[in-house]
Amino acid sequence: ASCHDCHTPGYFLGKPDMARYLGGSDVGFELPGLGVFVGPNLTPDKETGLGNWTDAQVIAAIQSGHRPDGRMLAPIMPWHAFANLTPQDAQAIVTFLRSIPPVKNKVLGPFGPTETPTGFVMKIVPPGGAK
Repeated sequence: ASCHDCHTPGYFLGKPDMARYLGGSDVGFELPGLGVFVGPNLTPDKETGLGNWTDAQVIAAIQSGHRPDGRMLAPIMPWHAFANLTPQDAQAIVTFLRSIPPVKNKVLGPFGPTETPTGFVMKIVPPGGAK
């Protein structure tokens, strides 16, 4: 599902840190008018990752974009593409995420549209350039 692209440190800098696989990005996405969002830690770490989320909560995030705290995931998360996974495939993703080593890594952000990000940022620029 290419989760490692947005959720592994170093990936967007050309040197993915596989020792911290899926441990959360070090580069955020800036979405005009919405802010900057950093791919969170997907490992089973209980403090900084998904370790305290239930299987149902992980599946809801993957398939509907809803977090356990009621917030929606950033629009850059392609949950629409995963909305039609079979229950077996969704559970297989959760099982895989539970099987990887926990990584203690609290990612930066999110940053609102008026806040200044404190890390690297990739800008999503609309056609015609930034306004």
